[in-house]
Amino acid sequence: MGWNSYNHYSCSPNETIIHSNAQALVSLGLSTLGYHYVTVDCGWTLPDRTAAGTLTWSPTRFPSGFKALGTFIHGLGLGFGVYSDAGVQMCMTGTPAQVGSLFHELTDAQTFASWGADLLKYDNCYSDAATGYPNVNYAPSTSPASRYQDMTNALATLSKPILFQICDWGIDFPSTWAPAMGNSWRITNDIIPSYPTIPRILNQAVPQTSFAGPGHWLDLDMLEVGNKIFTTIEEQTHFSLWAILKSPLVIGAALKDGVTSISSASLAILSNKDVISYNQDSLGAAASFRRRWTKDGYEIWAGPLSGSRTVVAVINLQNAAKTLTLDLSDVGLQKASTIKNIWAGTTATNVLTSYSATVGAHGTMLLELGGTTVAGTYIASDAAISGSTITFSKIYAQTSSSNYTTTLHFSTSSTSSTTLIIASKPYTLSAGSTSLAIPSISFIASSTNTLAITSSSTLLPSSLTITPPPLAFYSSSGMSTSGTATHVTCSTNYCAPSGTKIGYLTPSGSAAITVNSPSTSITTSSTKYLSIYFCNNDIALSTAWTTGTNTRNLTISVNGVVTRAELPLSGKSSELFGTLGWQDTGIFGVLTSGWKVGSNVLTFGNAAGGLVDYAVDLVGVGVYW
Repeated sequence: MGWNSYNHYSCSPNETIIHSNAQALVSLGLSTLGYHYVTVDCGWTLPDRTAAGTLTWSPTRFPSGFKALGTFIHGLGLGFGVYSDAGVQMCMTGTPAQVGSLFHELTDAQTFASWGADLLKYDNCYSDAATGYPNVNYAPSTSPASRYQDMTNALATLSKPILFQICDWGIDFPSTWAPAMGNSWRITNDIIPSYPTIPRILNQAVPQTSFAGPGHWLDLDMLEVGNKIFTTIEEQTHFSLWAILKSPLVIGAALKDGVTSISSASLAILSNKDVISYNQDSLGAAASFRRRWTKDGYEIWAGPLSGSRTVVAVINLQNAAKTLTLDLSDVGLQKASTIKNIWAGTTATNVLTSYSATVGAHGTMLLELGGTTVAGTYIASDAAISGSTITFSKIYAQTSSSNYTTTLHFSTSSTSSTTLIIASKPYTLSAGSTSLAIPSISFIASSTNTLAITSSSTLLPSSLTITPPPLAFYSSSGMSTSGTATHVTCSTNYCAPSGTKIGYLTPSGSAAITVNSPSTSITTSSTKYLSIYFCNNDIALSTAWTTGTNTRNLTISVNGVVTRAELPLSGKSSELFGTLGWQDTGIFGVLTSGWKVGSNVLTFGNAAGGLVDYAVDLVGVGVYW
């Protein structure tokens, strides 16, 4: 946690700017909340090294020098962060060009340490020798990893620890190599001053959250809270998601200088103790993507917290206020003793199955859930009892099916057999038994199902658990193709679980399969929940500044009823030196309509296209019959 000069001051920092913002970290109370490091980003040095071969500061911008600057920052009880680059020049807007650290790693590490530096942010400009050291190369001839390893090795020789922030913009999928080299690593191209940058970055984070952990963190880039780019509600979303994904919380706004002071609204967001605590939680587990409703424009992220708590973010992706509902089962839970709605400032108690609230345009319902029970578990104290009948309500079902299994649990056993009537059918609980499994129970896809149980005695269940129907997987190898769509055989152990996929799904190319539903699988509702097994490694690097989203569409037609889904990235392999990133499987859940008893025709493609002609590559589909 800390502050960095780049987002607001670009590559034009100076001593006065750094002094005033460092002092503001203290005077505004931010340092006591954990914002510790003050980092001078690009623009601090000179075009050339000294005669001794070392980097030095610009005397115009930093007349007192960097050692004195470090002393000043340390005097405030803060950490001193410096910036350099793994290339022959540093990243720079404007002039003059400034020399980088490539081939001088040990010298520069020693120099930074002599100035009292506590942190090094290490960028990636002017670094590809084979192409003449261009400013930026998103497809370099060699991996950035070796250049970052050189600086890691140099830092390891120092007598003082320096926090190492790797900033290669997500090139060569650093989540596979950077955790062994640095404390954080950028997973995306730069954040930009426009709201779509938030979902773009999140879509790139989807396959990477499992790589984060104590001491090594995904870096989603510096915060724009306070830079008057986003609305207050959008700033809440930005701060919430960066926090729960455990990204470093690095303020990029002007806190206070000669002309600017941060607004009270933005300061309140940055100062929210609950949100900061989620970021700094002792478990160190990043929240993960759980579910997206493309048409309705919202999605869910969730993760564990210490103390058996769960943090959940329900993001309104639409530019209009909406009432959104969290079905607790979508994050693996059924009930919460407490739900704390952070930005609304409210707390609900004894919440069963679902929770709803109004969320502003591009806003987030950020929730802390405590005292939870696992999904599918319902207890008698939440049910209604009338005579010998107990009725459980607010039962959640992800898919409409007659193949749910309900297991009744009894706190005591009966000395004789007991008849239980469920959905007009009798079932027998044997004498001495404390549980009874009931197959083929029907529920529709909703959170409002009920189940009534009538006993022939006074014995009623103390709880029940509901198990969803099993998944039937249909491989892409069994699908027919048309137009541009093409079958692809994947590398060994890739495109799991089928080893094959269909690519080049476009507005003029599709894949189709006919599946037969068991007669017991269809209820009065024709909706089915599908798990889409897909590959998408269409990374928005050069397009991050314009239309890049890190998503691809997929249209799913069930007997002519079409559902469109916008799927995030799935790749967990390098995008530079092979195709394995296009063979890493992701799973995306979507509720579809149009199902019927007997034969069902499923067609997958990218009907109507959009910004991207190609759909995701399709590995297969799982149907919960």
